[in-house]
Amino acid sequence: MQTLRLGLSDLHITPIGLGTMTFGEQVGTEQAHAILDRALDLGITLLDTAEMYSVPARAETFGATETILGQWFAKRPEVRQKVVLATKVAGPSRGMPWIRGGAADLKPEHIIQACEDSLRRLQTEVIDLYQIHWPNRHVPAFGGIYFDPSKVSEQTGIEAQLRALDQLVREGKVRTIGLSNESPWGVMSFIKVAEQMGLPRIASVQNPYALVNRTLDNGLDEVLFHEQVGLLAYSPLGFGSLTGKYDGPGFDPAQPQLGRLAQFETMRKQRWARPEALVAARRYNALAREHGLTPAQMALAFCYRNWRVASTLIGVTSLAQLEDCVAAWPTTLSPELLAAIDAIRWELRDPAQ
Repeated sequence: MQTLRLGLSDLHITPIGLGTMTFGEQVGTEQAHAILDRALDLGITLLDTAEMYSVPARAETFGATETILGQWFAKRPEVRQKVVLATKVAGPSRGMPWIRGGAADLKPEHIIQACEDSLRRLQTEVIDLYQIHWPNRHVPAFGGIYFDPSKVSEQTGIEAQLRALDQLVREGKVRTIGLSNESPWGVMSFIKVAEQMGLPRIASVQNPYALVNRTLDNGLDEVLFHEQVGLLAYSPLGFGSLTGKYDGPGFDPAQPQLGRLAQFETMRKQRWARPEALVAARRYNALAREHGLTPAQMALAFCYRNWRVASTLIGVTSLAQLEDCVAAWPTTLSPELLAAIDAIRWELRDPAQ
């Protein structure tokens, strides 16, 4: 699998990356290590995690995913130099009081300490890509639709966040920085401040991108293109809804073996499990079958072959799922099929935005 340069940074990443938020909850340590081994064998060298993982987030599993990765690096020290390791510092509290006491503001000292804690759990000396998991300000992310001026409050600003990240870069603890769940205004502001103040420039944005969530297509994609910032697309399968496994039973809690949207009540309350999201997923899945593709093949190919995407982050709970996701890499979608996908989008809009 060929690599490509991430933004204007020195990092070179594979067009498929492995997201690891299931490690420590749905996936135990031994199985996680087997998945990591096989991903490397298949040519995947971008690994993405976060301090708050695993998911669903719980106090008992905070940092569990990074710990599992750290144990893998300790067991196989030769692989650390073969991979691009990305992790994230959580933004202001979103109902998680176990992270910095539920602080409502992400301060510079929080960023520094979180990075050092991640380095310890990951058993490494440097993080290749360090990302702010969500903005330190009101943004309609995670299924929010509208910006609400009444929710704006005084928070640690972008310059202060960048100066903390700059310290980590200068100390050799971080190579490159990025954002996640960001808006066009946020991306442009981080770039402007960095250029004005001589601070590190973001290389990437990790945002949702899937058939059922294409809000990025209307504004942020232009920013990323002109500013040469790479998109790390997460949830390309819409938390499993775009595999077809929920088409019949829906997100049935009596069938937890179906996947996380059936297994976890907290996830059924989120954007990917909205009734209209399932309606849209069923339409896309039926379209895939009409064109001789599996639903997962079409959904992944939509991201894999999209000019907007630098790398698609796949999340798996088994070796079989990993193999299926990578096997979809050669799939291409015809202009007619892409037009049919857009027709569904404009009929239903983005139900999981």
